[in-house]
Amino acid sequence: MDLHLPKIYPITDAEISGLSHTEQVRRLIAGGATLIQLREKQKAAGDWFPDALAAAELCRENGVICIVNDRVDIALAIDADGVHLGQDDLPVEMARRMLGPGKIIGLSTHSIEQLEAALREPIDYVAIGPIFPTSTKSDPDPVVGLKMLSEAAQTSGNVPLVAIGGIKPESLSSVISAGAASAAIIGALLSDPAKIAERFREYDLSVSKC
Repeated sequence: MDLHLPKIYPITDAEISGLSHTEQVRRLIAGGATLIQLREKQKAAGDWFPDALAAAELCRENGVICIVNDRVDIALAIDADGVHLGQDDLPVEMARRMLGPGKIIGLSTHSIEQLEAALREPIDYVAIGPIFPTSTKSDPDPVVGLKMLSEAAQTSGNVPLVAIGGIKPESLSSVISAGAASAAIIGALLSDPAKIAERFREYDLSVSKC
């Protein structure tokens, strides 16, 4: 798949925002998002399913790409556009077999060695981070920084590279300049739920100046 990622890659989080994933998606779309990842770390599949389904339907109605974090079962059940896997999730090869060739698969990495291994897998894009310190994970991996991001961009070649971790509007240009195709944002977008759409537009404006 020849995937073109938007420069801003928003990720939902009910714990940070205090909102359902569907409502987060609604506000992100209002801000101009064209791709959204649904990320739920707390709820069991059965408890999350109705909200995930409604969020995916809202994405479809608005022509927005819907990616599910970690959960291949949920992605299949809601007919999402793809999944984003971590290093400890279902192996990429198995996820690809389950999802088929037409779905998007992204994979998180935290070092150049992991990145090189990821590029040998049937993925559509690869992520690396955290670029800066972040509080959206209870046990974050060590910060990789802009220097490793630049090396990762050279290593990834034609595979789109997503930077993630502590990226704020003022650091966005440095992330894009280092070679990232896209910047994933969680906390800085969601921490004030009333301003999700406004903050997305701020990021979008910042990236247009890069």
